[in-house]
Amino acid sequence: MTQPNAILERLAALDTNTVSDALDYLGLKGATYGLRPLWNCPKVVGRASTIQVGPKTDSRPTVHLITPVIEEVTTDDRILVIAGGPEGISCWGDIIANAARVKKIRGTVIDGMSRDIEGSESIGYPVYGRGITMISARNRIVQVTSGQPVQMAGVTVNQDDYVIADRCGTVFVPAARIEEVLDLGERIARRQDGMVQAVRGGRSVAEVMHDKEFEAINQGSTK
Repeated sequence: MTQPNAILERLAALDTNTVSDALDYLGLKGATYGLRPLWNCPKVVGRASTIQVGPKTDSRPTVHLITPVIEEVTTDDRILVIAGGPEGISCWGDIIANAARVKKIRGTVIDGMSRDIEGSESIGYPVYGRGITMISARNRIVQVTSGQPVQMAGVTVNQDDYVIADRCGTVFVPAARIEEVLDLGERIARRQDGMVQAVRGGRSVAEVMHDKEFEAINQGSTK
């Protein structure tokens, strides 16, 4: 069994396109559409700390959503994965971004929206999501659960699943299948690098990109 840090290093060496392809070959659902960087932030990889938010249904004071999860983080491999954000209402802002940075959280992925995005950008804190707003979550939405399975853009994400996000979007990988996905992803990356070199060397692109060439990846060939 590969050590967790080594797994994250291998995942970081890939990109979302390659991981998405690996999931396709394995018949796994994990690639999403629309959860993109909300500033020009770097790629992030880590393990999911899942949070479900929902509408606030009463007027009683409560702790700000997300803050209990941030306070409980004790490792440096976490990415906050927030589901249930309503259209136009923020699930993230600069104060909690600063708190997350202090706790060495690697980034946040929201199936929803963020406000104060300049605050996150100013401290280099990666935020991925559906969009940007200025409308506060206060008295509008609350944290419902944490550490439980959530739906992110149609993908079920469990606590401790793996996350990779870059300029193309966000992909989630089931923890139980990570090594299988990495092995195949690394094979795909090597094969595609060879395809690029072949095209640059003058080989016919129609031949290089024929379906049989991609099928060879799935069969384990590295020719």
